[in-house]
Amino acid sequence: MFDDRNDAARQLAKKLAAYKGRHALVLAIPRGAVPMGRTLADALGAELDVVLVRKLGAPGNPELAVGAMDESGWAYVADYAGEVGADAAYLEREKAKQLETLRKRRVQYTPQRHPVDPAGRIVIVVDDGLATGATMMAALHAVRAKNPARLVCAVPVASPDSLEKIKPYADEVVCLDAPWGFHAVGQFYRSFPQVEDDEVLAILR
Repeated sequence: MFDDRNDAARQLAKKLAAYKGRHALVLAIPRGAVPMGRTLADALGAELDVVLVRKLGAPGNPELAVGAMDESGWAYVADYAGEVGADAAYLEREKAKQLETLRKRRVQYTPQRHPVDPAGRIVIVVDDGLATGATMMAALHAVRAKNPARLVCAVPVASPDSLEKIKPYADEVVCLDAPWGFHAVGQFYRSFPQVEDDEVLAILR
């Protein structure tokens, strides 16, 4: 159990100590991981930015990810998507909706600047946990396309299945715990409040 996201980030920082002082770039997946990204970046002497991805929700159950997409429009679609009613037509509508959200988020989160360029840098992509792994896959794919020198996935907790799925997308995966009986990320935190846009904006400023 982690006390909260900051506790998890501090524990991750210990595991990532080899990257301290190496001008790494920490990319947090909004919104939940942004406070973690700040703590991790401070501990490593790294730069902080966000990598914007959105999960593709299942029909009638938006919390269930049937895939995820990045800002370029690239999407990962899970093999079970069809079984829960996400046919090709539904997926196209959902992708269009989430792409529009991504565009709005980019304008909102980094209004005065371009995203930090990860090319040639050690990049650590952080999230507060992996349930399906879909959003992390999309995030790692988006960053890989920009040619980082090394791409690291860092999460406090993950389901064992999702951990295996994301390994091909990163050069290194750092995960503190991958327990069986994983149901939801929040079950591994004593305090797991919703992170709001105001908090994200304050951290990024």
